Amino acid sequence: MNLLPKSSKEFGSVDYWEKFFQQRGKKAFEWYGTYLELCGVLHKYIKPREKVLVVGCGNSELSEQLYDVGYQDIVNIDISEVVIKQMKERNASRRPRMSFLKMDMTQMEFPDASFQVVLDKGTLDAVLTDEEEKTLQQVDRMLAEVGRVLQVGGRYLCISLAQAHVLKKAVGHFSREGWMVRVHQVASSQDQLLEAEPRFSLPVFAFIMTKFRPVTGSALQIFELCAQEQGKPVRLESAERLAEAVRERQQYAWLCSQLYRKAGLGSVSLDLCNGDTGEPRYTLHVVDSPTVKPSRDNHFLGLLPLFPEGEWLFGMEEGRKQLAASAGFRRLITVALHRGQQYEGMDSIQAELSARVMELAPAGMPAQLQVPFLSVGGDIGVRIVQHQDCSPLSGDYVIEDVQGDDRRYFRRLIFLSNRNVVQSEARLLQDVSHRAQKKRKKDRKKHRPADTPEDLPAAPGQSIDKSYLCCEHHKAMIAGLALLKNPERLLETPLALLVVGLGGGSLPLFIHDHFPKSCIHAVEIDPSMLEVATQWFGFSQSDRMKVHIADGLDFITRLAEEEARPHYDVIMFDVDSKDPTLGMSCPPPAFVAQLFLQKVKSILTSEGVFILNLVCRDLGLKDSVLAGLKAVFPLLYVRRIEGEVNEILFCQLHSESKLATPELLEMARALEQTLRKPGKGWDDTYVLSDMLNTVKIV
Repeated sequence: MNLLPKSSKEFGSVDYWEKFFQQRGKKAFEWYGTYLELCGVLHKYIKPREKVLVVGCGNSELSEQLYDVGYQDIVNIDISEVVIKQMKERNASRRPRMSFLKMDMTQMEFPDASFQVVLDKGTLDAVLTDEEEKTLQQVDRMLAEVGRVLQVGGRYLCISLAQAHVLKKAVGHFSREGWMVRVHQVASSQDQLLEAEPRFSLPVFAFIMTKFRPVTGSALQIFELCAQEQGKPVRLESAERLAEAVRERQQYAWLCSQLYRKAGLGSVSLDLCNGDTGEPRYTLHVVDSPTVKPSRDNHFLGLLPLFPEGEWLFGMEEGRKQLAASAGFRRLITVALHRGQQYEGMDSIQAELSARVMELAPAGMPAQLQVPFLSVGGDIGVRIVQHQDCSPLSGDYVIEDVQGDDRRYFRRLIFLSNRNVVQSEARLLQDVSHRAQKKRKKDRKKHRPADTPEDLPAAPGQSIDKSYLCCEHHKAMIAGLALLKNPERLLETPLALLVVGLGGGSLPLFIHDHFPKSCIHAVEIDPSMLEVATQWFGFSQSDRMKVHIADGLDFITRLAEEEARPHYDVIMFDVDSKDPTLGMSCPPPAFVAQLFLQKVKSILTSEGVFILNLVCRDLGLKDSVLAGLKAVFPLLYVRRIEGEVNEILFCQLHSESKLATPELLEMARALEQTLRKPGKGWDDTYVLSDMLNTVKIV
């Protein structure tokens, strides 16, 4: 039996509803949910002793069930004489205080201020089928009547799907009248998906419009959103922001329904926000493995990798796909935590996320199945934001100290435009632990005059462990110095080096401190990064270390054009691209263009080495880059960094200088033996030969 109208306009027709209820008979028809689904929000906004008007009551059991739990002062109206007759017969003896009246809600016969609550379940949606002038005029009359029959302090409680045109009309009308506007999300789409007969892919909302006494000349407008039944409402600045927030929740519900019904949608990412502040709290990445055959135990896996900066498996789409394929589950969800948010521990995180993660589960999961959660990286540890700022070139960034698995602290530079990548990292010395810093800070406060400004953090030069390289690709780049002639004598050999890309300065600083005859020119396009490196990462210039604030492309071009051009023994590129849409994030494509590589070649000594950090996910583009490098530098070695996308390229001018792996390792050992001499401050965990063990010749 088809009860749907031929056109949505029929929802506003008396004849349609008369026919509908004649065909439907006495079986209740529940728009947007049953009493059990709606009772949480109804009880929150309606008191048992209040007088309630239900508009467009239909033959829903909602009024009857409210009556049965103590809400007995209820008047129901509907435009259909058929349904009013049915409801009177059904309730005459069992619910004598509840009345049913045939009445047009656009021309109600009640005196002004007769009710404390007007309850509407789907009626506004049924009337407001389009935005034609005739329809809008009818809705204006309906809403005006709602306002007339409500007392000051009364509420219009409207259950709706909150389609854009409905939300716009309702919010616009009542905010102009000076009423408080709140939108409260009632039911998620997942609740409906798990039912035998799913109804909507959109979530259900309640509009709670509270009538205030008019104040002449007041322009105050109040907009609030409550995302959960027992959640705290969030005040929003405008009707537009409220509509945007509702739309975000509708999109999330639609996504949940798609993920439930379909597998293999590809990779899906979404943010879960703090309900009080609206700031992102978790980022979820959903990855399906369509090739995995379903079984009872392999439906779903939740993975909590904490703050996964620099972790290719978690931070990059390709890594997550690889992880999903190897995990053996139909669906994998990785969860990343956000800086600036407070977390009590892994148990509380899992408890907070469990319900949301279940909303993203695939169809076919056995009932009561417990979703396995795995955590990566131990507990959440300690994360202290030391500094935040904005660079005109690089955008917002943060400097933070993070406690590692061994309880050592590491200082990190993160560009917020690319939160999954650690731009620079350095280990802090143990004698400046945060507990010690706090104690010294407290002691200084005791002896400081009241008008003295608070001290800056501990001097970076005293806190950074300059002998330790955190980044694996930096370790590999340093190992490339073993390709120079007579590596065992490099500490006594004057070396000229050009490093393009400063970051926190760890790479040039390590070379400066470990190769006492070296002279380094570092090029950095962003002056803010020089300040960051100096203030927070222990970097300093000297007569052997000079920083040039310039575009690396322009700087090298100028050198190549000089009559008496300088020549460098080592040229290093460790510079990232600001364009996230490219398949190559390091270096920018212009740095590996043929004409520019010729300029690099012109300032490299005959036996020198050009070392390049390459991060390229586009295999075709990477092959093109390697071919271009090979055309300019006949001898090309590649070292892949395990667990990351980085590849370190070592380029030289003479193919006849090619070394087999055993020879490379011997030269690396010779250099390391020299660097490990007493008093040199060498990190014992850093083995140069390990960095060259997997090098391949292109």
